[in-house]
Amino acid sequence: MSNPIDDRVLALAGLVQALAQVRRIADTGQAESHPVQVSLDSVFRIDAADTAAVYGSVGDLRGGLRLLRDYLANGNKDEALGRLALAVLQLERRFVRADGVISKVQAGLRQLSGEAQAQGSAHPDVIAALARLYADTVSTLRPRVMVQGNPHYLGQAGVVAEIRALLLAALRSAVLWRQLGGSLWDFVLRRREMAAAIDARLA
Repeated sequence: MSNPIDDRVLALAGLVQALAQVRRIADTGQAESHPVQVSLDSVFRIDAADTAAVYGSVGDLRGGLRLLRDYLANGNKDEALGRLALAVLQLERRFVRADGVISKVQAGLRQLSGEAQAQGSAHPDVIAALARLYADTVSTLRPRVMVQGNPHYLGQAGVVAEIRALLLAALRSAVLWRQLGGSLWDFVLRRREMAAAIDARLA
């Protein structure tokens, strides 16, 4: 049986890894293909065997695990990433109370799953559909998650679509983290335990 803290750090790593790509694309207009693929695949893996399988494998989360370890050690100076992560964790609280929004998201993902399987979750058409789903559902919740970056890139439809799709992936990780027993108190009371779990996964 897996350690609850171990599973929770994987979900948080998934969240941070998705949001790191949000930050990257908002600033540069370009994301890294593999982390984006991992994040978007996770949106469609609703019935995965375990937490690691949601993301493919632990190895697919190494970037997110390193970012999370740096944050717990106060080594990550990207304050915008921390603010974005907190905003998504707060968004999860509003999302799970909005039954109508949850139903629409679930229906939209079921409708998209065949196309994602056939073309890949990072195909531009799938990303555009995920972005529309996010805009029509999650974006109706207030306050909205605000992404800062280079206005030149944030004015491009393709960049906005990829950001919205990745925010949906980050929200999926936040919901999973909470389902696994995650709480903001973990960051106060269990930092050392979380760091040890991350180190064990990265070893």
